[in-house]
Amino acid sequence: MKIIFSSSHEIEPAEWLQPLAEAVPGAEVVMWHEDLPAQDAEIAVVWGPPAGLFERERKLRVAFNLGAGVDALFRLPTLPADLPIVRLEDAGMAVQMAEYAAHALVRASRQFDQYENLQRQGRWQPLPELDRSLWPVGVLGMGVMGARVASSLAGLDYPVAGWSRSGNAPEGVQAFGGRDSLDAFLGRTRVLINTLPLTDDTRDLLCRETLSKLLPGAYLINMGRGAHLVEEDLLALLDSGHMAGATLDVFRTEPLPADHPFWTHPRVTVTPHVAALSLRRETIAQVAGKIRAYLRGEPLSGTVSRERGY
Repeated sequence: MKIIFSSSHEIEPAEWLQPLAEAVPGAEVVMWHEDLPAQDAEIAVVWGPPAGLFERERKLRVAFNLGAGVDALFRLPTLPADLPIVRLEDAGMAVQMAEYAAHALVRASRQFDQYENLQRQGRWQPLPELDRSLWPVGVLGMGVMGARVASSLAGLDYPVAGWSRSGNAPEGVQAFGGRDSLDAFLGRTRVLINTLPLTDDTRDLLCRETLSKLLPGAYLINMGRGAHLVEEDLLALLDSGHMAGATLDVFRTEPLPADHPFWTHPRVTVTPHVAALSLRRETIAQVAGKIRAYLRGEPLSGTVSRERGY
């Protein structure tokens, strides 16, 4: 049984292909490249594959995505409409997102950003103590990642709510479900954390209309996708004072252009799409387990719905 492997990131084959082959008995794992003839592979393991892979490999039965987001994969015109796609679930990413969100939230609410400025001025000046009731958190998306973020922040005694299509939320997190509840969710939120997948329904969701419904002095933490955010709307709301700050990990254009105003805006923190990185050992173990389940004919968790887009 042959597996075709493709990644847009530079990787060491010995660190990925060999462990994957060892974890799937009887598998031959081949690295795809432009000059490789058709391998008649049954399985693809991919991250950001070129369109040519799906043009050449016509006998694929399933594709495993080396990440949780599948929006880039769905944009490929050569992706067969009937090819099952299985995405990565957690694999060490959820705890990283929880860490990222906690750092950004605590930095703002405990005023550590202001203490950094005071340090640069050589000033010893304690600031007012934290009142967590004034920092209600709202997490968009209650999948594996969003639920972990929400639970972690609730564990720090912040009032946390979660919004999703289904209305599910972990214990200790106030649940909001469906578009009809979005305004109420936004209206009680000061710190908005986005973990949603990118779909036609969620593209441009973080716009002036949406962000204006947050409590005054709001903060945005975007760990979803750059296309969720209308960047000029955020800048306008920051400059108007309605929003107090933003921590952004994803952008419409990546790398973020050197002349983009986010780089120099005093109330924007930029990170280079690192909120949750795929961890090699955890990723290989999970993908190999899913491949073994596929070969046994078992249902696969993480199978993407083309209709929902995730």
